[in-house]
Amino acid sequence: MRLFLLCGILIGLLTGCAPHASAAVIHLNDRQPLPERSATDVVPLRVAVGAVTSPQGTVDSYAPLLDYLGRKLNRPVELVQRRTYAEVNDLVKIGFVDVALVCTSAYVAGKRDFDMQLLLAPEVDGRTVYYSFLIVPATSEARSLADLRGKVFAFTDPMSTTGHNYPKYLVMQLGETTESFFARTFFTYSHDDAIRAVASGLADGAAVDSLVYDYAIEREPELAQRTKIIHRSDPFGIPPVVTGPQARPQIVAEVRDLLIGMAADPEGQQILNGLNIDRFITVEDRIYDSVRQLEAQVAAPTVK
Repeated sequence: MRLFLLCGILIGLLTGCAPHASAAVIHLNDRQPLPERSATDVVPLRVAVGAVTSPQGTVDSYAPLLDYLGRKLNRPVELVQRRTYAEVNDLVKIGFVDVALVCTSAYVAGKRDFDMQLLLAPEVDGRTVYYSFLIVPATSEARSLADLRGKVFAFTDPMSTTGHNYPKYLVMQLGETTESFFARTFFTYSHDDAIRAVASGLADGAAVDSLVYDYAIEREPELAQRTKIIHRSDPFGIPPVVTGPQARPQIVAEVRDLLIGMAADPEGQQILNGLNIDRFITVEDRIYDSVRQLEAQVAAPTVK
């Protein structure tokens, strides 16, 4: 009798669990993908863009590229901006950002100071060079830098090749310093703001990145009507894409492959077209030797 009662209790327990029995059954062949991690669980890829253009100009220009990287990498991408080239270099040095698009002189300084790594460079019109354009208001009678003696001149960034070192070099060739040659100088901390300073008459002249100038007048044709180019430098190696020496190899490889592959992807090519870039390619460090030579000449003491 007790055995019969015990069996009844066991049967009752089992039947009492019956409505939930199917939840406890595991079919090893019925495998489902794990739920994706939310964006908050993933460490973002931080990308710094040197202040070649104004902060809003940088956002407008590079947002499609960063969105593309985020979708392809399946992780959030954060744009990091700072006011000066030197500040962006500091972020690369300490590893706060994973990738950065920097000015040529910023790369040269970073390579020298903490072994900044050259990742890729954009190719524009089949070449990996750019120039310093000396621009003045369209109504100006100036034909060369010599005609800007005693005028107001806009520099871009203290570390800029095209926007500071090159015009400083030109002034040195005239046997003067920028302090003695110009009536007043100021820094705009972006090339598009330097272009607008000249277009508005705030400055009598400026030296700007040729790539930014071409990009700006294409999108704001009135800037072309209000400014003119009176001098073009010899070519310099184009501003590169870089990483820090401690960057994670897997991230570096993934970003490099994605950027290179953009030219073969219709969506990627459309984004490149919007940036006036043909494609991203690998380049040799030696294409920046002319920037190093310019830097050395500007740093050399003036002989009187």
